[in-house]
Amino acid sequence: MTGRIVIIGAGVAGATAARTLRTEGYRGEIVVFGAEAHLPYRRPMVSKELLAGTANERRLLLESAQSWTALDIELRPATAVTEIEVDADRVHAADGSTLGYDALILATGAHARQLPGPEYGAYTLRGAADVAPLRTAMVDGGSILIVGGGLVGCEVAATARGLGVQVEVVHSGPAPLARVVAPVVGEHCRKLHADNGVVIHDSVMLDRIDNAGGGIRAVAADGREWSAAATLIAIGSEPDTALARRAGLAVGDGILVDEYHTTSAPNIFAAGDAAAVYDADCGVHIRSEQWNSAQAHGIAVAKSVLGRDVARAEAGWGWTTQYGTTIQFAGRPDPDDEIVVRPGDTEDRFVALALRAGRLTAAAAVARPADLRAARSLITARTTHDHRTWADPAITLTELAAVSEPVGRH
Repeated sequence: MTGRIVIIGAGVAGATAARTLRTEGYRGEIVVFGAEAHLPYRRPMVSKELLAGTANERRLLLESAQSWTALDIELRPATAVTEIEVDADRVHAADGSTLGYDALILATGAHARQLPGPEYGAYTLRGAADVAPLRTAMVDGGSILIVGGGLVGCEVAATARGLGVQVEVVHSGPAPLARVVAPVVGEHCRKLHADNGVVIHDSVMLDRIDNAGGGIRAVAADGREWSAAATLIAIGSEPDTALARRAGLAVGDGILVDEYHTTSAPNIFAAGDAAAVYDADCGVHIRSEQWNSAQAHGIAVAKSVLGRDVARAEAGWGWTTQYGTTIQFAGRPDPDDEIVVRPGDTEDRFVALALRAGRLTAAAAVARPADLRAARSLITARTTHDHRTWADPAITLTELAAVSEPVGRH
């Protein structure tokens, strides 16, 4: 296949798609537009190593500029695409350029969700450009209030404590990391923070955040108040779908695509945080915000564009490292799931399995990487066992995974 493939978005999904097109033998032009000024980089490092100052921006890069040149992939950083002419198969960029395409991949990513209300000087952390102002504000001020108890909020809290900053966390959920792990793992995360001087306040519904005496004051609906020199809003992300909407593509919670990452328009595909991929087993479109899912999307969408077989989607998974402890997770936990905890050799090493009618649907492992690898296979294979089997420590998850059905293709 020759011609020109245009990719909008230079995050991990877009960059992986570009590289996969080359490894799969595509010899035509590949042009990647990126809104950020940076070359494609590892976003998970932003809230940890980059914010902590233990890594510079060069270490963040997925590839050097020379490597992209060697792959004959044209990168256009700091160049946003403003319009897609679906009928004419071309895009218009903010720099005034127009480019035709034979296939178009939308990997526009997501942006940090904001709290509604007046401006009060809060920070968000989504990209590399957000790091310096946040770090300066919290280090110079000596304290920070983090609104949000998810991955970014908890990671920044741990990083800030490592920098000597006083931290409090408020969030609306029942436990830290509640969207991605079982409550028992969230409580372990809470203990990690408590042991390092961070209090996490659950079930907080904020009424307002005000500027106050050179800092901020947050007031909850029940009257509780918190003050700090700075505040970080870390309440999740929203998919960047504006470009797709203007082009008339089908959009819901993300750009709607089928199992092959095809949108509602011919020759246009979508991947990464912006894409809501149809799950045939569940009968719904699902959007993932994990780095590993974006990588998998990039590989799948490139193969789909080239008409190659696409592997059945594996269970999405991710990780977080806080105070030197790594927590890995996979699948999608539900509050009604049965939770089975498999202890490790120490009390701070365990894996929690989420079961639905005996089927493993999600798992989280604290310092147990082999268990998480096995759990990912078991979730993808839709493995079902009785409670006794799942809870029996004499039967390892690796052994169970070895006898599971292999992942199919479509």
